[in-house]
Amino acid sequence: MTTSTTAPFATDWAAWHDAHEAARASEHGFLAITSIRWLRAEPERFEDVPGAWSTAEDGPVVALDPGQSIEVDGQVVTGTHRFGSLAERSGVDAVWRDGDETVVIEVARRGGSDIIRPRRPSAPLRTSYRGTPAYAPDPAFAVEARFEPFDEPREVTVGSVVDGLQHVYTAPGVLRFDLDGPRTLTAFNGHGDGLLVLFTDRTSGVTTYAATRSLDVPAPDASGRTTVDFNRATNLPCAYTPHATCPLPPAENRLDVAVEAGERLPA
Repeated sequence: MTTSTTAPFATDWAAWHDAHEAARASEHGFLAITSIRWLRAEPERFEDVPGAWSTAEDGPVVALDPGQSIEVDGQVVTGTHRFGSLAERSGVDAVWRDGDETVVIEVARRGGSDIIRPRRPSAPLRTSYRGTPAYAPDPAFAVEARFEPFDEPREVTVGSVVDGLQHVYTAPGVLRFDLDGPRTLTAFNGHGDGLLVLFTDRTSGVTTYAATRSLDVPAPDASGRTTVDFNRATNLPCAYTPHATCPLPPAENRLDVAVEAGERLPA
């Protein structure tokens, strides 16, 4: 592999990575998560959120104490609030003013269960974060690819960093490209018309996070052409915090090549 870079390529990558780092370390980004709570039918109290929390057939419920309030969709809520049934991998934020600090409580559904994850700006993981090292951007790892759609999109079940938890993704097709030989990756539906790839490779567990890396791929053109730019491979939250439910790649996305590009193991 070559290690040369062109100035525009490196500049564009640096701007992208700076923005990605800023989002990761934002006041209520995943580094600010203080816990993950798996809700049950019996109401429970937790030290880092107000009220008593539970789940029912119609979704998560919080019963706030007298004098307590949260904001949901910009509306102040007191007493008992029902969040409604949540779709898988969806969620809603509840805002809690805890003294001088604004805490965002993520209310979400993961792996068939309802959860809450408070996000506090003063969380030690966030305040101590000093950035994630990455490989120098290399155009050799931005490869042309061809998207081949399946006859019908497929539901693909993958594991999770949480034992026993599974995630289901819709896979519209595969990406074919050359990287020291022909390679194939199963692609999931991503943001907008784009694709999402979860993968591991020969660097996994050595210089990059062992469980998985994530990569957004631009929407293919009318001919199925797109670019798989491994320089923009990122760590999922599970590389930093135990309060994550990150998916694992499907078995076929374990690349037998060293992808020395993108984010490395967190420092």
